[in-house]
Amino acid sequence: MFPFLRAWFGWRFERLDRIPAAGPVLIACNHASYLDPLVNAYAVVRANRRPRFLAKDDLFRAFGIGWAMRGTRQIPVARGTGDQSPLRNAEAALRSNQSVVVYPEGTVTHRDDGLPMEGRTGTVRLALAAGVPILPMVSWGSAPVWQKSGPGSLRPGRPIWVRVGEPFDVAGRGASIDDHDAVRALTDELMGVLTADVEALRAAYPAAWATR
Repeated sequence: MFPFLRAWFGWRFERLDRIPAAGPVLIACNHASYLDPLVNAYAVVRANRRPRFLAKDDLFRAFGIGWAMRGTRQIPVARGTGDQSPLRNAEAALRSNQSVVVYPEGTVTHRDDGLPMEGRTGTVRLALAAGVPILPMVSWGSAPVWQKSGPGSLRPGRPIWVRVGEPFDVAGRGASIDDHDAVRALTDELMGVLTADVEALRAAYPAAWATR
């Protein structure tokens, strides 16, 4: 899959060196397209890490996809059930020095401008439980390619840009995982960081590709 992605799109990666070569890393991404897991996985692999995603459990039962999700040890999430096992499994992965990728919004953004929506608190709670910072990774350019309605514009050469931001340290902020207000505030702050980084990419993105 990655050779196809590499050849089909016009990639630009910024600050992949911020992804540590070893040790635990918790990466939080914006979510503008169903293509994003491949975009983010490709970026993490380019940084010589193997990503583990928190992904909705429907994908693990989907024909042609489920075997790949299980084989690469992705982490299923039963959304809307209150099941805490995904966070426990992700915490165990971090404590085993693995890289975990999450989408704090929990789904593809519904905003017309493609910017992030309000985040769910699981990412901050995971960071606090594992005692690791959150590494923001944002991308732009994937939205026209694949949405819930299905594949969209598959024009070759479309620029897809990825940028890794500064680590967002929640463990050193003195917040408790049981303090809902503090966790909510840190989540809102994280989403503000992701939004600002996305806006910066969007502002620099080639205008000729912005609407097609």
